[in-house]
Amino acid sequence: MHHNVGGIDQILRIVLGVVICTIGVIYNNWWGLVGLIPLVTGTMSWCPLYNLVGLSSLKISESET
Repeated sequence: MHHNVGGIDQILRIVLGVVICTIGVIYNNWWGLVGLIPLVTGTMSWCPLYNLVGLSSLKISESET
């Protein structure tokens, strides 16, 4: 499994995931679980949808490390 989520994309996914999960908890709504998707893909630096479509937000220098 190669990383395909980099830098700013990773940070945005993590922040968005935390915000969605928090809103779900505040409003006691199961839709907050949807926030786990960007949260997990951001922390793993791997997105299955990017992999399926053949996209990557990694810069060349980030993928070499």
